[in-house]
Amino acid sequence: MTSFGIEFVPMELFWRTTYYTIQAERLGYDSIWITDHFNNRNVYVSLTVIANYTDRIKLGPGVTNPYLVHPTMTAQSVASLNEVAPGRVICGIGAGDKTTLEMVGVEMKAPLRTVREAVEIIRRQIAREKGNYDGKVFSTTAGARFNFRANESIPIYIGAQGPQMLQLAGAIGDGALINASHPDDIERAVTLIRKGAEKKGRDPKEVDIAAYTSFSVAETEKKARKPVIPVVAYIVAGSPPFILEKHGIPVETAESIRSALANREWGAAFGAVNDTMIDAFAVCGSPEQCTEKIASLFKTGITHFVTGSPLGPNIRSSINLFGFEVLPHFKEHP
Repeated sequence: MTSFGIEFVPMELFWRTTYYTIQAERLGYDSIWITDHFNNRNVYVSLTVIANYTDRIKLGPGVTNPYLVHPTMTAQSVASLNEVAPGRVICGIGAGDKTTLEMVGVEMKAPLRTVREAVEIIRRQIAREKGNYDGKVFSTTAGARFNFRANESIPIYIGAQGPQMLQLAGAIGDGALINASHPDDIERAVTLIRKGAEKKGRDPKEVDIAAYTSFSVAETEKKARKPVIPVVAYIVAGSPPFILEKHGIPVETAESIRSALANREWGAAFGAVNDTMIDAFAVCGSPEQCTEKIASLFKTGITHFVTGSPLGPNIRSSINLFGFEVLPHFKEHP
């Protein structure tokens, strides 16, 4: 089954993000992901408003992290949201954005174990399992149970980029959100996700594999490329050395971009982004170019394509452009 999602960064007023989601749902998108960063509007307030104005589309954080938000609170949030939008809630969780975490003095320690334990706790809390949880990162007592009953389980998608996290997503995730845009990176990621599932004794087909891309569509390639520059700057700043080296991007350049972003030196950070970085970390172009690129990504084995920010030079126009000129090549209108 081929699914399509859309990501929004809640920088704008709530009603704007809600309007865009209504538009996306009508055009045939299957899922909506709201990013969770302290410097934007709250993800769950955004999702609750959206839930009240939509009927079909699945929705959830994309992604939250267990460093700033304890997994018991994430479980509480998605379980509560599921009462507003029964059966439509999904939960994306990952290690988080290193650059953003550093801004508030939070160190990304033991990401693999931290994400694993967070997923275990979220599932335990939603199921109201009895007994305590003794992890190396998190622990809860037997009394740490919700006073309300969640209606059903909530699919958990693990945001991943590195080899071990990708395998973890295959081993324990209901879905995987591959933080990549280049076909070579996504093909490698799909292989690792499947490997993780098989090592755990799972059928890899049980895992919904999504390419969570930086995306931009416009009438021309030139118009589509400019909006991705700020997003690509953050991706480069947070990418591990092996990914940077694979695409011929000096680690020193990424470090300088990260430093500039941390100090809010936007001109220096965005000015350092070049075409090599855009081609490595974004899917962008005209509708015809985007259709061709997305088709090549589905050939790698993904089952879900997420159009991440910035979407295009004009969000409303780009959603329409994608919905009317790209989406029909892959699925019928709902």
